Amino acid sequence: MEVESALHSCKVHQSRAITSRVHGFFHLTAVSFLLYYRLTNLFHQNNTLPSFAWALITVSEFILAFIWALTQAFRWLPVTRSVSVENIPSDVSLPGIDVFVCTADPKKEPTVEVMNTVISALALDYPPEKLSVYLSDDGGSYISLYAIKEAFEFAKSWTPFCKNNGLKTRCPEAYFSMLADDERLFWSDEFKVQEEEIKSKYENFKSNVEKVGEKDENNCVAMDRPAFVEIIHDNRKDNIEFKDEQTKMPGLVYVSRERRPSFPHRFKAGALNTLLRVSGIISNAPYILVLDCDMFCNDPNSAKQAMCFHLDPQMSHNLSFVQYPQVFYNVSKNDIYDGQSRSAYKTKWQGMDGLRGPLLSGTGFYMKRNALFGSPNQEGKYLAEPEKNFGTSGKLIESLKSNKEQDVTRQEDSSDSIVEEAKRLASCSYEENTKWGYLLHCKGWKSVYLYPKRPCFLGCTTIDMKDAMVQLMKWSSELIKIALSRFSPLTYGMSRMSFFQSMCYGYFTFQPLLSVALLLYGIVPPLCLLSGTTLYPKLIAFIAINVRFQVHVSGSLFGCLDMMMKRIGIKKANLRLTNKAVDKEKLEKYEKGIFDFEGAKMFTAPLAILALLNMVCFFGGVIRVVLQNNMEQMFGQVFLSSLNLILSLPILAGMIAGKGK
Repeated sequence: MEVESALHSCKVHQSRAITSRVHGFFHLTAVSFLLYYRLTNLFHQNNTLPSFAWALITVSEFILAFIWALTQAFRWLPVTRSVSVENIPSDVSLPGIDVFVCTADPKKEPTVEVMNTVISALALDYPPEKLSVYLSDDGGSYISLYAIKEAFEFAKSWTPFCKNNGLKTRCPEAYFSMLADDERLFWSDEFKVQEEEIKSKYENFKSNVEKVGEKDENNCVAMDRPAFVEIIHDNRKDNIEFKDEQTKMPGLVYVSRERRPSFPHRFKAGALNTLLRVSGIISNAPYILVLDCDMFCNDPNSAKQAMCFHLDPQMSHNLSFVQYPQVFYNVSKNDIYDGQSRSAYKTKWQGMDGLRGPLLSGTGFYMKRNALFGSPNQEGKYLAEPEKNFGTSGKLIESLKSNKEQDVTRQEDSSDSIVEEAKRLASCSYEENTKWGYLLHCKGWKSVYLYPKRPCFLGCTTIDMKDAMVQLMKWSSELIKIALSRFSPLTYGMSRMSFFQSMCYGYFTFQPLLSVALLLYGIVPPLCLLSGTTLYPKLIAFIAINVRFQVHVSGSLFGCLDMMMKRIGIKKANLRLTNKAVDKEKLEKYEKGIFDFEGAKMFTAPLAILALLNMVCFFGGVIRVVLQNNMEQMFGQVFLSSLNLILSLPILAGMIAGKGK
């Protein structure tokens, strides 16, 4: 079934939904029999069954069944959407958009890469007088300030070049790489001359920025500093330099908020709060695009695509944001760290879109500013017009100082008030985006998911085990904290949004518990195989063999431990920034499909122990099975152990390869 409007269409995948429901019914029946078998034998133990091992495997299978049940909400009503940008009326006045880009450390987030994201945003196919780009530099780096000025000078040539030639790849680094080879075919000699000139300017820009970065790379971040704002370009003023329509440039602002070691700053959430206030004074656009510093704009039409939903009078009144998928250009063919997140962006987000909309992914979304200040029925108020006479950045800095409390929400609970606590949740450190989306859906807002053929945004995914585990740990730590709080989606959420939508959020917040189930499954069956203890009945041996060895055992497990230590006061929240700088040796390993464990000793300990335990128990258990001739009873455990051993081979190979380091 397909629902259409002039600007967009929505296809409901009824056949896929029905197939998933039928499959879910049969799976539920099988799982119910297994759990019934576990419980009846747990409470009616005989002398031949090990009570402790049986109890542990029962807990594991209940967790797995619980998480599986939550995932069924994603399959209930999947939808896909498409847009018709050409149907936007030519005489319509497009609303303003403020683009937020956040960076924190030039060493882990290379400055040239960050500036490529800024340049690609400046080159969006959108009226330049309606577009402003804001860079939040949470490192307060003079390198970033220098680079953004250089980037704007280059963008004054780059943007007209892209627009005049109708180029889609408007990130210069991507354009001059193999990613844009198809755009350079069949061009004229005149175009090639222009291209060489632009390439020369780009190489000069890169060289200037890299030279400044090399001079003092160790002291480029200032964590104790006053607020600083500089308007690089004001697109609201008539400028003689930009007479031609094609050469007009969007606004560009550099922001470095005040940071003091003794004052909580809330990491990325605090940076976004600052950008909301600064942009409210300068441009105050009704819509906001949030981008990670390495997630460049890959399709200049993304803004107009989002407006196909935001401008639709049938849905705009309660539409909070349009979410795009995160797509990465550096994913290898093996994708050993699951950088593509296929399950999330091709299944789960489509499933949520059929309910009340997807959650916030943290980057690549166009949000209605008013959604941050109220509910659809009673929208909050913000400045109707930006400040008209700001002249210098002094007034902005005073505004930031006087509103410092708004930026760094108090660490302790300010009330027992549900509203205040929800606001505090929305501006916590990690996974603030999931909480943000959760809060919006609880208030009654909706969202939509758009997965166009050409990725609108492209980023750089992790290429080693350390960064993959750090990322998983920080997500898990904050998500499980929500799950176990009084704002759990299965309690607080159930009273404010649909049953299935609550189940979707429940899956994301309770998912770290999978690490507990997988850890038990990695320990108990191998030991029982070694000791000759039967865990699975003959008839349902294959039902239980649906669990595989995953990195969740390590990353999510440490995430759960991290949350517990923070809750009891042993550990404080700290910034774990994912490294975006490319290491050639790591890249070569990643492209060959070799796991890289360098610098990840903490995370590899559980993986190594489980892999070695399973290997020893497998060979010892097989010898016992052969000697006792009881393969019929032990087949399920032998099969499960052999499967885990096969899946552990890449991990063992990676550890052996990195033994020297």
